[in-house]
Amino acid sequence: MTSSVTHLYRLARWGITLARRRALVGIEDDPNAPPQVRRLARLARLATFTGKQGERDYAGAFRAIGPAAIKLGQSLATRPDLVGEEAAHNLLSLQDNLPPVSFAEIEAQIAATFDQPLDTLFAEIDPEPVGAASIAQVHKGVTTDGRTVAVKVLRPGIREKFAQDIETYEWAAAHVEAMGGEATRLRPRLTIANFKRWSHSELDLRREAASASELAEDMSGVGGYRIPAVDWDRTNGRVLTIEWVDGVKISRRDELLARGHDLNAISNRLVLSFLTQAISAGFFHADMHQGNLFVEDDGTIVAIDFGIMGRIDLRARQWLAEILYGLTTGNYKRVAEIHFEAQYVPSYHSVGEFATALRAVGEPMRGKPVKELSVGNMLDGLFAITRDFDMQTQPHLLLLQKTMVMVEGIATQLNPEINMWDTAAPFVRSWIRDELGPEAAVADRIKEDTETLFRLPGLIRRIEDRFPAKGGAPESAPLPDIALLTDKRERSGGGWIGYFVAGLFGAGAVWGAGLAGLL
Repeated sequence: MTSSVTHLYRLARWGITLARRRALVGIEDDPNAPPQVRRLARLARLATFTGKQGERDYAGAFRAIGPAAIKLGQSLATRPDLVGEEAAHNLLSLQDNLPPVSFAEIEAQIAATFDQPLDTLFAEIDPEPVGAASIAQVHKGVTTDGRTVAVKVLRPGIREKFAQDIETYEWAAAHVEAMGGEATRLRPRLTIANFKRWSHSELDLRREAASASELAEDMSGVGGYRIPAVDWDRTNGRVLTIEWVDGVKISRRDELLARGHDLNAISNRLVLSFLTQAISAGFFHADMHQGNLFVEDDGTIVAIDFGIMGRIDLRARQWLAEILYGLTTGNYKRVAEIHFEAQYVPSYHSVGEFATALRAVGEPMRGKPVKELSVGNMLDGLFAITRDFDMQTQPHLLLLQKTMVMVEGIATQLNPEINMWDTAAPFVRSWIRDELGPEAAVADRIKEDTETLFRLPGLIRRIEDRFPAKGGAPESAPLPDIALLTDKRERSGGGWIGYFVAGLFGAGAVWGAGLAGLL
């Protein structure tokens, strides 16, 4: 287990990097940040001899810290409630581009993971990568049976580096959350836990391949949108081989027009495909930025890069659909009721007051094109009222919000006149009718009752096992609580000596790093 001194040393180095780019000033000025955190941010700034004035480069700071920080920064871009609107907006521009690893290392990685020479798998692989990110890089290749593919390979040592950094993130988040107040409501530990889960998924390319396969099944009935096929024979935990996509990046508007594409149709198709994933399937591509979407000659949208996926269970999707539809139709009372039913808002608040707060956010948005007011702006407004109503963070909704903002941005670039509400409303209305109408309610009741009947024999067996009629070993008496030595030291204050020494060490590291930056 990593020591507190090591965690503090890492945090001190990262704090210096953030302070030099004035990325900690927002924490200093935030009255909701714990006082201890504000003081540490001020100490880091003073150690680097930087002032509060000047541009705040959040994205540059996270990029300078390293690969895990890049991914964390992209995750925090969905948390304006946690990092502030300015930082979240700046982090949205954080590009996951790094200098590539040498092809010799990539070649060795592929051969080692498959335990066979490269030429038995691929007839050729282009040594120049088509993309190099913090976790992996991609090369164009041709298989031994003549198919053109994209070969994604993890950077050597990246799993170990992520594990080390995430351990420190967890340590820091636990201490911040223990400070209470606003830090407890925002649940930073849960934020890091979700980041850790997503990172583990991205660092196992078999999981990404499985996500691509599952999404392809979910979207098989949706025309004009598809997922490339996975080459399972050339895929493992560190290498993903997938069908090569020949198409135009969706961001290249002029090229799409030159090829005769209908941009309005593409933008509508993009929005509806996202809603199909998120609301109908409950499993969605959560990294739908412009570099991960291509348009083929027939207008089909092709998605790539399935490292970050979102999942929402049926009940949450029903709530989400009703919330979206309620906002589009101005039924703020129903939207407020759903928040209370879902326990997003504590019951001691007033449904009526929450409905009024929602009206203040939603009413200015309705019936206007995205170029004037957007879904992203509306979601920012919703974040602003969460503090007033003690709403705890809902990670699945935050990931959905991030993806929705991405989709909206691309759709607006293609068609500045698109109205996300008008595009989404018919789909959401139809889904609500199918899922929440009387026929669906009867079908759900029959299904639930049938499943209950089938569970009864197993339930009876478990009851008999738990309460045998006669014989068998007697149930053990409850074990007494014993105060451990470590617990006693903590209560007497001895356990804090290590933290005090570590704090001095960390403060010295901050000061020393600040002086080194001037030399």
